[in-house]
Amino acid sequence: MDGAGIDQLRLNFDQNSLIALNAVIGLMMYGMALDLKLEDFRRVLRSPRGPLIGLLAQFILLPAATFCLTLVLPISPSMALGMILVSSCPGGNLSNLMTYLASGNTALSVSMTAVSTLIAIVLTPLNLSLWGSLNPATQPILEVVHLDPLAVLQTIMLILGLPLGLGLLTSRFQPRLVERIRKPFKVLAVVIFIGFIAIALGANWDNFLEIIGLVAFGVFAHNALALCLGYGSARLLGLAPRDRRAVAIEVGIQNSALALVLIFEYFEGLGGMAIVAAWWGVWHIISGLSLATFWSRFPIQAKEATRHG
Repeated sequence: MDGAGIDQLRLNFDQNSLIALNAVIGLMMYGMALDLKLEDFRRVLRSPRGPLIGLLAQFILLPAATFCLTLVLPISPSMALGMILVSSCPGGNLSNLMTYLASGNTALSVSMTAVSTLIAIVLTPLNLSLWGSLNPATQPILEVVHLDPLAVLQTIMLILGLPLGLGLLTSRFQPRLVERIRKPFKVLAVVIFIGFIAIALGANWDNFLEIIGLVAFGVFAHNALALCLGYGSARLLGLAPRDRRAVAIEVGIQNSALALVLIFEYFEGLGGMAIVAAWWGVWHIISGLSLATFWSRFPIQAKEATRHG
């Protein structure tokens, strides 16, 4: 299947499946929020440098670099828009675990996840509209679907903002309950989400096999760019080694689940977009855990952890 064929492809995903996917994403976000506390937001105010550098890389540098990448890669317009959408999403809910395994600054990772999830309510639709409209190949897709940033904002508020608020309230007022349900809840939500990806790909398996080569290359290049951009910006701006690892993983692990919801909600499961987001959901787990395992073999000494530059 060529690029034009991918742009005409629509993945099979009915309305009931979409409602269920929204519910699963909401549960995933609620499970992630159980690990958060108001202290994580206060920490950003007390020590803003690390989170600000990370958020700069995540919401400004990565979408801009992704836009440039889509101009040079031999990919279809729908794949390019899928990459722009993924780059506009906040960090994924496994980034904190991967940062811990990588001997990175877990507190910084958690703080970035908390703030990025909150500000994504505004910045995700803004970045999608901005960079998608600047690319001559993807602009027609946005015009055809008549994408309304306010409508996207409402959707994101429902599946990110509401679960985040409920999770913070539960963590604040029911700490004993949180201790009992936190780990099994997060594991169950991730397993269900992976199941959804498997079902979506299985229902379109023949089409998936025809385009996986194109998609795998694009996602590999994009994810590598995100990881390098996170680490490089953190190093260039003088963050300590443990902070660099946290920022790299946070920027490289995107919330592709949110991207999938928006694709099925507003783009009718447009083939290139949906396959890119679904494969991101698989690949970033592989790349993130591989990088975390590699870094875990090189623990950072105490004197290095506090050294900047």
